[in-house]
Amino acid sequence: MTDRYARLNHGYDSSLDCGSYISIKDKPEECLLGSADAQDAAAYANLVSNCFTFLMASLLGAMSDEYGRRDILISGLFLSCTSTVCLVLMQMRPMMSPNWYYIASASSGLISWFPICLSSLSDVLSPKWRAAGFGLFLASFSVGIALSPIIAIFFNHFHVSVVSLGMLILALSVVFFFFPETLPPAAAEEAKQTRIRRDQQEQQQQRATRCFGSNILYTLKRPIRELSILNRNTFFRLLALLAFFSGMVAQADQSLLLYYLEDRLAFNDKDVAKMFVLIGVLGILVQGILIKPFIQFIGEKHVIVMAFIIGSLVNVLYGIASEKWMIFAALPLGSFVGMSFPTISAIKSNNVKQNEQGRIQGALSSVQALASGAGPMALRVIFRFTQDTVPGAMWLFAAFLYLIATGFALTLPSDKANSTTPWLCKRRRRDGYDEVDDDGQQRSVEEALLC
Repeated sequence: MTDRYARLNHGYDSSLDCGSYISIKDKPEECLLGSADAQDAAAYANLVSNCFTFLMASLLGAMSDEYGRRDILISGLFLSCTSTVCLVLMQMRPMMSPNWYYIASASSGLISWFPICLSSLSDVLSPKWRAAGFGLFLASFSVGIALSPIIAIFFNHFHVSVVSLGMLILALSVVFFFFPETLPPAAAEEAKQTRIRRDQQEQQQQRATRCFGSNILYTLKRPIRELSILNRNTFFRLLALLAFFSGMVAQADQSLLLYYLEDRLAFNDKDVAKMFVLIGVLGILVQGILIKPFIQFIGEKHVIVMAFIIGSLVNVLYGIASEKWMIFAALPLGSFVGMSFPTISAIKSNNVKQNEQGRIQGALSSVQALASGAGPMALRVIFRFTQDTVPGAMWLFAAFLYLIATGFALTLPSDKANSTTPWLCKRRRRDGYDEVDDDGQQRSVEEALLC
């Protein structure tokens, strides 16, 4: 993307690719400007995509509770293929603007398939296995990250794009032909009846203050109504804050770090390949293997606290890094940050009924999407003002956001956040665990004894 922007927007006409320069001092001004354009485009695409997800994820999650997961999942996967199609076309047409790729990438936020996958897993996993199950699901992404550099060794950029598109089409075909519907019919019917009762209550309230266009406003406000589940009690509000602050940093790390390393530390294709292999292998180890024993012995709450503290440290290392080895030293620590997302997802899943799995996953994905759009933009603004004085200041700001998230994580009530720690299981068995939640709902003893 950097090379294409440099050629189209800034007149770069050398036969060398912008990525072939080893040192930032050797890079032409056109390549630096092209890199800035690519970073801005990526940040804007993330913002638009996450705004779409913020508006749609909660609504689609609630719809999946009534109509099933499968059709929404297929639609989301189909939409996610469009950006890779644009990437292939770009390399076939030298004058094609990269903006098409970023427009397609942004549109994929309209139907986010990721929370639908988590909802499907929640349908078939018991509460004590959900964090580990979500971690194993995310570990599959790490497998792809670890294997992708191997593909790059044997193929050029165009063929890698074609192979990527083929794999996406294969994944879509597998889901279309083999993926079963996981939503139980009884849960679907209960979700539908609950939504009808809620709609009838709100429509009765509207009749008292009926005005022109009230039906249209009622329909348009449905995504916001589905988000209201996050305001159910203090515990859900804390989870929303965790999703917001961690989402800001996680998306910024994913979308901006590579550009930053290429510009400031002269990362080349080999360095990037090594980085992806390391991230992938460690992600498989942490999310696929280590997350379950960590949760079993210290509980979900302290896993999140640990992940956020490590995340803060890793971003400080990014900010002060002056050599490549410092980045490679930070990456193993960064893999432990990956335990936070599946753990938060499991906690929210464990604290709602079966007919609300899609709604809660979608609602918290909406909040995280908003944060994921704002995070890269905020860090880009900080970078613009500090790039000539303290280039790593944006990563120090990211570390501060993780510290804020750590503070909120420490306030999570252990009896709601943790599921299988030995000391909590003993207390639940002893006391019968018949406490009442903030929303007035009593927890069942059966749920409490899933240790």
